[in-house]
Amino acid sequence: MNSATPNADPAELSRFASHAARWWDANGEARPLHDLNPVRIAWIAARVPLPGARVADIGCGGGLLSEALAARGAQVLGIDLSPELIEVARLHLYESGLVVDYRVQSAEALAHGEPASRDAVCCLELLEHVPDPAALVQALADLLKPGGKLVLSTLNRTPQAFAGAIVGAEYLLRLLPRGTHHYARFIRPSELAGMLRAAGLELLELAGLGYAPFMRRAWVSSRVDVNYIALARKPE
Repeated sequence: MNSATPNADPAELSRFASHAARWWDANGEARPLHDLNPVRIAWIAARVPLPGARVADIGCGGGLLSEALAARGAQVLGIDLSPELIEVARLHLYESGLVVDYRVQSAEALAHGEPASRDAVCCLELLEHVPDPAALVQALADLLKPGGKLVLSTLNRTPQAFAGAIVGAEYLLRLLPRGTHHYARFIRPSELAGMLRAAGLELLELAGLGYAPFMRRAWVSSRVDVNYIALARKPE
């Protein structure tokens, strides 16, 4: 897939844009992201030296992770294909006082224009929403400097993930709008590992992310059967 071809599903973009105004509402549609964000940023910061690092947040949405990275001292670029979400992210900077460079741009276009430019790249909860996840992984790899690190999170294609992320979160608990996830697009760790190898990256670590919605508590675990996070590295 070349940089001129958007690796995006218009229906997905429209769905997320419709929730843009409430992105920073911790009790709104992005509630699970608010609950997971502190755990994710702590996991990332323990593995990626953030102070002064040039970090790209791909599929940044309204900026939850981008601001957390900036608060840890990183020089952050956040990109998303939704103008509505980027506008919300930019507006929230007036409240937080942080500095983030937000752009309406695809990962492929950024990689084409600024190859090997980032010390680290984060791409959380996006792979399962794009038509061609392997092409996205390749673009993320192209963005990394030699020795740079990539952090990914996505959903495993298992019955447990179907029950938790779709039946539970969307239909029973209504934590997410119906149609947020499509089971066929979930990605098994072995499939992700293959994408990373094809992009010239080495998988360093894999961990599960647990979430108890009633307690609004998230944690890192050894179980990767639902939501998981991965760390990869571009060889020197």
